[in-house]
Amino acid sequence: MINQKQLINVLIGVFVGTIFGVSGMVLRRQVQPAPIQIIPPDPTVTPAPTPTLGPIQVYVNGAVANPDIYELPPDSIVEAAIEMAGGFSDGANTAVINLAQPLADGVQVFIPFEEKDTGLPHAGVNEPDIVVESRMGSGLNFGGLININTADIALLDTLPGIGPSTAQKIVDYRDANGSFSSLEELMNVSGIGEAKFNQVKDAITVEE
Repeated sequence: MINQKQLINVLIGVFVGTIFGVSGMVLRRQVQPAPIQIIPPDPTVTPAPTPTLGPIQVYVNGAVANPDIYELPPDSIVEAAIEMAGGFSDGANTAVINLAQPLADGVQVFIPFEEKDTGLPHAGVNEPDIVVESRMGSGLNFGGLININTADIALLDTLPGIGPSTAQKIVDYRDANGSFSSLEELMNVSGIGEAKFNQVKDAITVEE
C-alpha cells in the first residue's frame, strides 16, 4: 500500500507537471507572431508633361545691317529680331517701327528706308503690318527677296537707291537682253554703279 509520504510525492509531481504544462501553453501563445498585412501604396498620378515651345525663324531684311533668317526664342519681339540683324542701317525709317510687336514663326520683319516712306505713318504711329508682313507677291521669292528678272517697276522702286527712273531702266535692259544671269549683271544697267549695287544686293535675287 502507498504510504502517506509517497502519496504526497505523487501529488506534488502531478501539481508541478500541471504547472509546467500550463506555462508552456501560455508561452506558446505569447510567442506566436502576428499575421503580416501587406498594404499597397496609394496610386500616384503622373502629371502630363508641359510642351516646350521651340525657337522661331524670322526673316529680317530692308534697312538693317545684316539681312538674313534668324532663329529666336518663341516669345521674341521685333526689337530682338533687329538686334540679331545687327541693328538699323543708315536711312532706316525707325519712326514706323513697333519694336514691342510680338513675332511668330515664319514671318518677315521688313524695315523700310526713309526715302521710300511716301504714304507711311508719321512718327509715333505704330502700324504692325508695315513692319511684319508676308511679302509673297509677284517678283518676290520665298525668302522675301526681290527677283529682278520678274519684278515690275513698282516693286523695283522699293529697293534702296532705286527710283522710278532707274527701275524703268532695269526693265528696259531686261526686255532687251533677257533675264539677268547674275546679280552683278545689274551693274550693266545705266545709272547703277558699284555703290548703288552694294545698297541693293542683299535685297535682290535672280532665282525663283
